[in-house]
Amino acid sequence: MSETIQGAGGHEPYGERLARAIGQRGPLCVGIDAHPAIMDAWGLPQTPAGLLRLSMTVIEAAESRVSAVKPQVAWYEAYGSSGMAVLEQTLEAAREAGLLSIADAKRGDIGSTMEAYAQTWLSDGSALAADAVTLSPYLGAGSLAPAFELAEATGRGTYVLALTSNREGASVQHVGGRESVASGVVKAVEARNSHASRATRTDSDQIVINPHGLVVGATVGSSPQAVGVDLADFSGSVLAPGYGAQGATAEMLGSVFGHVRGRVLVNSARGILREGPGLGQLRRAMDAATRELEPFLAVA
Repeated sequence: MSETIQGAGGHEPYGERLARAIGQRGPLCVGIDAHPAIMDAWGLPQTPAGLLRLSMTVIEAAESRVSAVKPQVAWYEAYGSSGMAVLEQTLEAAREAGLLSIADAKRGDIGSTMEAYAQTWLSDGSALAADAVTLSPYLGAGSLAPAFELAEATGRGTYVLALTSNREGASVQHVGGRESVASGVVKAVEARNSHASRATRTDSDQIVINPHGLVVGATVGSSPQAVGVDLADFSGSVLAPGYGAQGATAEMLGSVFGHVRGRVLVNSARGILREGPGLGQLRRAMDAATRELEPFLAVA
């Protein structure tokens, strides 16, 4: 087992573990996306057994190399209860490998339903508990309070959708110009961070990372400034999907996220997975991505 970064469940706060992981291994997060095209390219059957093989291979390749893995929950749900059992095994394998795990579930609801989602992804007693989970704020950011509270209590984190890179997202997120919906989401999450009891300062680089982060697409370009989002003033971390296969380059990432060095996780799924299924090829792809990202996003 590699040096443990994972430690959720009332131990080290998520932000402290994340800062250490990024400092040691760089900003790369590998997405575990069991897209049918990837399964076919790997010669795997589109079954729970194939899903397990892909997931375990990615975990094995990522151990000691990257900061986090991000299982895309939809591809596990697609296989019913057997697929969710594979997700449980995947999250456990990530823990054993010392990798932070982010469940890409994009949950968001109100009242007791949101409480149930929070218990599923953030509770110590849940087989599906991850180090962090993605959340959707479009029933109102305040509706996410049960997840925020439980994450703080158990030393876990959340990532709230703010500025996504899909074209359809702009029709909602950009509305309002400098007082956009997206800027309102960022302000609400930062307000929650200001009340979080577990904000910590690392010994090595003095970076403070609060538990609640944002999802900001790697291909958003100048959109943050245009819609009133200033990431430099945000105290959580940023999860940036879109690097590699979706078109974002390391230089583009540097221009958008360079001022939040040490607090950004760059997700790549297809860009890494298309190099499989061999462990050697996957490891080389992960190492190459980390080397490419470090000049733009490593802690100064």
